[in-house]
Amino acid sequence: MTETIQRKLNDSFIVRWSALLLIASMMFFAYMFVDVMSPLKSLLEESLRWDSTTFGTYAASEYFLNVFVFFLIFAGIILDKMGIRFTGLLSAGLMVAGASIKFAGITDWFQTTALCAWLDSWWTAFPGSAKMASLGFMIFGCGAEMAGTTVSKAIAKWFQGKEMAAAMGLEMAIARLGVFAVMWLAPMISNRFDQSIVAPVAFCTALLLIGLLCYTVFVFMDQKLDRQLIASGEMKEEKSADEEFQLKDLRRIFSSKMFWLVALLCVLYYSAIFPFQRYAPNFLEVTLGIDAESAARLFSCFPILAMILTPLLGMLLDFKGKGATMLMVGAVIMIACHLSFAFLLPLFPSQWLALTLVVTLGVSFSLVPAALWPSVPKIIDEKILGSAYCVVFWIQNIGLCLVPLLIGKALDATGGYKVPMIIFASFGVLAFIFSFYLKIEDRKKGYGLELPNIKK
Repeated sequence: MTETIQRKLNDSFIVRWSALLLIASMMFFAYMFVDVMSPLKSLLEESLRWDSTTFGTYAASEYFLNVFVFFLIFAGIILDKMGIRFTGLLSAGLMVAGASIKFAGITDWFQTTALCAWLDSWWTAFPGSAKMASLGFMIFGCGAEMAGTTVSKAIAKWFQGKEMAAAMGLEMAIARLGVFAVMWLAPMISNRFDQSIVAPVAFCTALLLIGLLCYTVFVFMDQKLDRQLIASGEMKEEKSADEEFQLKDLRRIFSSKMFWLVALLCVLYYSAIFPFQRYAPNFLEVTLGIDAESAARLFSCFPILAMILTPLLGMLLDFKGKGATMLMVGAVIMIACHLSFAFLLPLFPSQWLALTLVVTLGVSFSLVPAALWPSVPKIIDEKILGSAYCVVFWIQNIGLCLVPLLIGKALDATGGYKVPMIIFASFGVLAFIFSFYLKIEDRKKGYGLELPNIKK
């Protein structure tokens, strides 16, 4: 009877995985919104006068406030101070607000307003619709990146000592399912509404509201878990001064060599993946000579293996370890794929070859995140874990902000995708070097990145 009374919510397999599905749903809808315009690049060029540089600037705007206004650093402090419930709701609200502004900016109605005319009157190379859409994307990006760190800390809390890497892997798999879904749905919805750009964006904005509701349900579950933790003595109702987060604790993050290795590996790896996603449908359209809808559907297969493999690799990490080795293998696969996109696919423009490369790149997209995010709790104290995740995301966002600008400029300057793919491959080379060094440092310091998460 005593054992039943002391049983907590996260001790139940069904309850903790249900909580995961709720918070993963929010990220699923967020990932859909992030890439809703990617399959519509050609349509944007025709209807709103956006060139590749404009599109690259718009794509980079998602990360502008996070990087240059240091919003992600503040987000980490908010997360450690206020907790996962407040921060999660705030991030979901920001995503909805930013998405609504972006939606308004691309509507035909907005093009007729005095505000749009004023926006068009300065920095004339960047249309007023792009300025408004970028403003909304900036605000959305603040919420999306804050949500990513909040979800990571929430999973670490609910799955501590349990299937943490598998849970993080499944959350990432569900989020990436959003990429697959939007690559199909965005062109379909656009065609259904007479080549409309507005309709797919409106649809994904509505889904973000559903994501907010899902996280609200999770908040009530987490409140009950906290009450149980306090009742069992595993958590104090009020933290002592030593346990409470303080700004001076941030120096423990910045002084950690292992932390910097993980952060630099993160920015290099993701800079070769997420900016590529923005341009991949158009790359396949141009390289294979197919229409935009077919190119988007082809690229939609990118996250297929990632969705399947990431939770399985998380389970492998939980029971067998080898996290640093996974990072190295993932980097090698990424290098091979981007070099093949640069040199092999233009010589043999086959949809089957393109599909093979896209799906193989998805394997890399499984290996690295499955090993990367569960490594952070091993090297950083739980008290400052939220800030640590946010600093990693901030450093990552520097790359994600600057790389789309670089790729857009390279496209307009060269007129082709060979140079951008070589740039992506070079990031993979650097990522391999850092992951190899990370493995060496782990052996010296004994953080256990190669060891299982679940102790036998």
